[in-house]
Amino acid sequence: MPQTDITSLKPLFVVETPPYIHNGVTIHGMMRDTLLALAPAMILALMAHGVAAFRVMALAAGVSVLVEAMCVRIAGQKLRIEDGTALISGLLLAFMLPVQAPWWLVTVGAALSMILGKHVFGGLGANPLCTPLVGWACLSISWPKYMNPSAMVLNTDFLDPLLRLKFFGTQSISPETYKALLMGEQLGGLGSVYIGALLLGGIFLVARRAVRWEIPVAYLLTVYALGFLLWHIDPARYIAPELYLLTGSTVFAAFFLATDHPSSPFSIWGIALFGVLAGAMTVLIRAYGTHLDGAPFAILLANLFTPLLDMIRPVPWGGRK
Repeated sequence: MPQTDITSLKPLFVVETPPYIHNGVTIHGMMRDTLLALAPAMILALMAHGVAAFRVMALAAGVSVLVEAMCVRIAGQKLRIEDGTALISGLLLAFMLPVQAPWWLVTVGAALSMILGKHVFGGLGANPLCTPLVGWACLSISWPKYMNPSAMVLNTDFLDPLLRLKFFGTQSISPETYKALLMGEQLGGLGSVYIGALLLGGIFLVARRAVRWEIPVAYLLTVYALGFLLWHIDPARYIAPELYLLTGSTVFAAFFLATDHPSSPFSIWGIALFGVLAGAMTVLIRAYGTHLDGAPFAILLANLFTPLLDMIRPVPWGGRK
């Protein structure tokens, strides 16, 4: 009988690694949507501060991309900076920095974010902490003076609501300033103070399914509920609950930091508890801690609980508890 060349036969079965079904969501697409969501706040920051804002954002993004390329090359991995993750990490860090931050502070923060916050753990998708928050925390602890917007931005008519509320109480903020706070007319991070623009961007991310809505909803509801409870107990000591949402980086943290995919849980119960935990710590740090804006530190602390929250899984019907 003639022998058949097995190399000419088409394989009947092909072994591949999961996932086997793709829903169309890509890393590049999510980063593109995040950039579009940040665009309104970026435009407002450029309109308010001009070249100074562009300098911080461009430097943070550029250093992040450069350090990403260096770390990938040293690790011998495939260079994939085109996915946009390093660019977005740099912009998120820039949004939390003062607009007058010196060049070396921006450079060190961006480099530490990529090295300590991402590549020391293995790179893309392996970071247990939100990448830009690692660099921000290092800068806040090491150089608190340069991270203080009130000390860095002197020639401005904007108020620092967190400072006033912390030491002078709710009587220092009039109801007429609520609209100004919503439009970002306050001292704080370069882009994290534009509450209205960030809220629109966050809704866009949820609509595009780039982030899961459960985390920001659980986070913001917890912030408001716990803030309302404290205010109801002693309105002379604690601020009104809506001021927790209109000041600082609460909205920014809810949609752009807490929703970081590698450092947040994936189960529905884990996600809900993650948002509640981060929201509660935000209010407690603001009310009793030394840091004026508790949102970034609250997200970092909640990231530490992600492995435990990921262990919470629904029990299959008929299975043992």
